[in-house]
Amino acid sequence: MCRWLAYTGAPVFLEDLICKPVHSLIEQSLCATEAKSPTNGDGFGIGWYGERPEPGLYREVLPAWNDPNLRSLAYQISAGMFFAHVRASTGTGSSRPNCHPFAHGRWLFMHNGQIGGYHRLRRPLESLIPDSYYQYREGTTDSEVLFYLLFANGLEEDPVGALSRTLAQVRGVTAEHAVRAPLRFTAALSDGQTVYAVRHASDQAPPSLYWRAADCGGKRSVSVVSEPLEQPETWQSVPADRVLVVGPDLAVGFEALELPRAAAE
Repeated sequence: MCRWLAYTGAPVFLEDLICKPVHSLIEQSLCATEAKSPTNGDGFGIGWYGERPEPGLYREVLPAWNDPNLRSLAYQISAGMFFAHVRASTGTGSSRPNCHPFAHGRWLFMHNGQIGGYHRLRRPLESLIPDSYYQYREGTTDSEVLFYLLFANGLEEDPVGALSRTLAQVRGVTAEHAVRAPLRFTAALSDGQTVYAVRHASDQAPPSLYWRAADCGGKRSVSVVSEPLEQPETWQSVPADRVLVVGPDLAVGFEALELPRAAAE
């Protein structure tokens, strides 16, 4: 399983979260404590919003702990909203297009988890992506399939509804093909204004996800992480089957996923 973090608030240097904390994302790439695998060395990526509406991306197949370019960029880049991700592959190859975050237009997306039995479900799931979005698919991961299914299900008009419809759709295809392996899904997405983070699993064992709001000298921020970066007691767990929503005013709210009863059980 992968590890990731999302930040929104007063601009900070990326290194303040990616590199400096005692259990930073780089540390988690070597020694995660709440993941199926402690090592997340199959690539990494960062995505950030600057002066343009579309995010910048830097993705690489090297382990995060072994790329000096990541530390240099994190030292120099300051942003008020950014995503960072370290990857542990669940079966697809290590390549830049398979590294998170993924971007399309103004949207960023990253994911921890997997579609169980993806090798059997890849073709039927890909067939649900409209041609207008499929042409932008570059990699081979289930995560990128989920990203473009979100667009197919109305992401730009109704992000929370798109999450609900996409998860229900994937679970429906899983049932149709009699795949018993679970869908596990913690993910973050943003349009540069609002951050959405979700925690869900079909087997009632969703991957870990935490959040924390901070106010330091009047500089407010909200962080969402797979594992606490430091001081675990200051972080709160995101409830299962909820979408954490952080708006431009940094107010934190929760919305329930609307899944059919059969999919929610």
